[in-house]
Amino acid sequence: MSNEIILEAVNLSKVFGGLVAVDNVSIKIKKQTMHAIIGPNGAGKTTLFNLLSGVMPPTNGRVIYKGNDITRVSPQKRAHLGIGRSYQITNIFPNLTVLENIRLAAQAMGKDNFKLFKLADNFHQYINKSEEVIDMIGLSGRELFLARDLPHGEKRKLELGIMLACDPELLLFDEPTAGMSSEQVPELIKIINKVVHQKDRTAILVEHRMDMVMSISDVVTVMNQGRILAEGSPHEIATNKQVQSAYLGDLYGELT
Repeated sequence: MSNEIILEAVNLSKVFGGLVAVDNVSIKIKKQTMHAIIGPNGAGKTTLFNLLSGVMPPTNGRVIYKGNDITRVSPQKRAHLGIGRSYQITNIFPNLTVLENIRLAAQAMGKDNFKLFKLADNFHQYINKSEEVIDMIGLSGRELFLARDLPHGEKRKLELGIMLACDPELLLFDEPTAGMSSEQVPELIKIINKVVHQKDRTAILVEHRMDMVMSISDVVTVMNQGRILAEGSPHEIATNKQVQSAYLGDLYGELT
């Protein structure tokens, strides 16, 4: 774990009409850590995540990536800076194959990103990259399957592969296990752990499964009513009385 800060939110706020969803939040994400953001429903964690990833602009405050202000930088441009993100709802091209989905993502980051009508066979480097990613996410043998024909758990893997094809340094996971059965979750956790630690990447994770959060996170930030309630190691969060109270006992058993 590094002490170097890769991403920082400075006094971030987001107001929707009369609702303050994120209220003057500052947070620092250290390089080579798995940093989880959790909280009760309506705590503001998803809004904060969207501010950090550039999906929505803040009402006030700044987002700093590797020392540079990226507050108004689009998600597409952030991808070129080394930031990748997943979504709660699978974000794939259903009528393309697994290989084509990942190859297009790799191509979009390269110098051939606008040569859409050039034969795919000419893009050997992108195909090779795609095959490496497919093996990493456990979809070997599925290369020629249409994305729409994959079961939900494999669609989540494919989305991860699309993100990895861009070779990001910072990974943003928005409820990566959404819609998955309990039996499918351990394998995805294993894959996420592998891809984060294999290249000393950094990850920010918004996730409702406390067993997953507590098993893979280095740092956990707890939000409540748009503000940061607590931050610390999984053990520190699990034994924090304020956190237990904020969850009104719903997650008390899971946290302890």
